[in-house]
Amino acid sequence: MPSQRKKKGTGPVTAAGLVRFFEDVEAKVTISPMVAVISALAASAIITVLNLIFR
Repeated sequence: MPSQRKKKGTGPVTAAGLVRFFEDVEAKVTISPMVAVISALAASAIITVLNLIFR
C-alpha cells in the first residue's frame, strides 16, 4: 500500500542522515547579487592596480 507510506524519514538514506541535513541550519548569510558583483569588481580593480604598481 504505497498511499499509506510515510513521506518523511523513510528509507536508509534518511536514516543515515544523508538527506535533509539542511533542515538543521538556522542562520543563513544572504547577500544580494549586486553586492557580489560590486565586491568582485572592486577586488579585481584592487588586484590590477597592485599588479601595475609592484611590477
